[in-house]
Amino acid sequence: MDLTTTRQRRPLLTGSSSSSPKPYSKTDKPGRSDGGDAEDRGLGWLLPFIALCYLRYMSATSNIVHDCDEVFNYWEPLHYLLYKSGFQTWEYSSNFALRSYLYILFHELAGRPAAWWFGDDKVRVFYAVRLFLGLVSAVSDTVLVVAISRKYGKRLGTYAVAMLCLTSGCFFASTSFLPSSFSMYAMSLSSGLLLFEKYAMAVAVSVVGVILGWPFSILAFSPVVIYSLVKRFKQAFISGAVTSVLLLGGSVLVDYYYYKRWTSSVLNLLIYNVLGGGESHLYGTEGPLFYIRNGFNNFNLCFVLAILFIALYPVIRRKYDRCLLVVISPMYIWLAFMSLQPHKEERFLYPIYPLICVSASAVIENIPELFREKYSTRENLLVTITKYLRPVILGIILCASHARTFSIINGYSAPLEVYKLLEHHDDAGPGSVLCVGSEWHRYPSSFFVPDYISEVRWIDDGFRGLLPFPFNNTLGGTAASPPYFNNKNQASDEQFLKNIESCTFLIELQLSRPYPYRGSDLSTWEAIAVLPYLDRELSPAKYRSFFIPYKWQEKNVFGKYVILRRVPK
Repeated sequence: MDLTTTRQRRPLLTGSSSSSPKPYSKTDKPGRSDGGDAEDRGLGWLLPFIALCYLRYMSATSNIVHDCDEVFNYWEPLHYLLYKSGFQTWEYSSNFALRSYLYILFHELAGRPAAWWFGDDKVRVFYAVRLFLGLVSAVSDTVLVVAISRKYGKRLGTYAVAMLCLTSGCFFASTSFLPSSFSMYAMSLSSGLLLFEKYAMAVAVSVVGVILGWPFSILAFSPVVIYSLVKRFKQAFISGAVTSVLLLGGSVLVDYYYYKRWTSSVLNLLIYNVLGGGESHLYGTEGPLFYIRNGFNNFNLCFVLAILFIALYPVIRRKYDRCLLVVISPMYIWLAFMSLQPHKEERFLYPIYPLICVSASAVIENIPELFREKYSTRENLLVTITKYLRPVILGIILCASHARTFSIINGYSAPLEVYKLLEHHDDAGPGSVLCVGSEWHRYPSSFFVPDYISEVRWIDDGFRGLLPFPFNNTLGGTAASPPYFNNKNQASDEQFLKNIESCTFLIELQLSRPYPYRGSDLSTWEAIAVLPYLDRELSPAKYRSFFIPYKWQEKNVFGKYVILRRVPK
């Protein structure tokens, strides 16, 4: 036997030296096969869905109405379609036709069966529609977190689902009847489909979020659409084009049915706000830092971490491919674009709320990577410590979020709860008139007004803008173009009740201010329901914004939200 050996060169593995290192994929971990076990498949569908459904149920049943636009532009038209009564804004005047009834019809899918089932109990119909919105939100968010977990690992998916469930922003936005909330659902679903590599479906859902939801959110959806077109151009393009034609055609037909003229509410809205200038300054302006402050209030440390994603991306990209950056990029695009607009409202950020949670989750998971030595296979002390620090950071975010949610619900839920009590005073008899002064913008919708009240009227408390009017059936209902509407936010002479003596009930917020209230006249009015309402101006910011045990009620100042009834003479 020849003991001599010949030294041979080790054969090169194909592509091992010529290609750059690939981003992290959990299938690359030792001991894992492509077939994989339950660990490889990421989170299952059931647990995230149950968790999200439970929190969305809590939101549907306890959420307040955050914006008067939600009431007058969406709840009131839905109430009119169901019960043939409700308030109309100038945007729904046939002369302007800025709002799509197709979006309202989507919610009628839940409202109509609920109205049939519950009959005259309109409050239950209101909450049935909210539960429907919560279910849509839970489904879309479940797709997102399952997709994240299966592509990037269970830990990232778990962090994301925890934040989607409990952060205040997602808790409140998930059951709001607003186009921006609908776009938020579409953002979650399209992002999840993108991660599942269902590019045609991702584009279709994006189109639905823009056309059926909020047309201005097209900018937020653009990264998902562009990436999908790059990956599967033919399928994605056909899917987007067909969906666009069907929705735009359906929208025009529905608008014709209700406005009784050929028009496109989607096009009208874009023309008014883009080509026509929109005159959004008529409804208030805010500084450039408004959304930064608002984001911190609704997401606390989560928002700060989410913003840091791009700064830490050189580290994060070691573990994740560019697809995650595509999913998160709309957050930066939308935040920058909206911050440049003079008119700002909290609801305008709703479409990117799920992305804030995903971005913050990715940052939290990668904190240990900041301290890992680049070429070392051993963990140093800082890496070990920061690994245990991750659940602590998540816990702080969730506790602060709960404190915010608790403060908002308990501080500002009085309007919803007070109006519910009207049903117990039907002894006032049919034809009663409910009057609302400066509290018109907290009117929770006609779903909370019992049938024995024939009219809800505004009384003059100094507001000089244009207020909603009841749908005018004499002039054509949804097809009406009443002369008292204008697009300049100029008050109409007809919007206020002239004879206050005809008021049977009066809604009033009584705060500690140096001026008298109508309810102070005890010879004319008696209080039949009183609930506390947080006085924002007199309460310290840190105590009113977050619930701090033993301090929240002690440090905050509360007014009285009152239903007054006229004293019989």
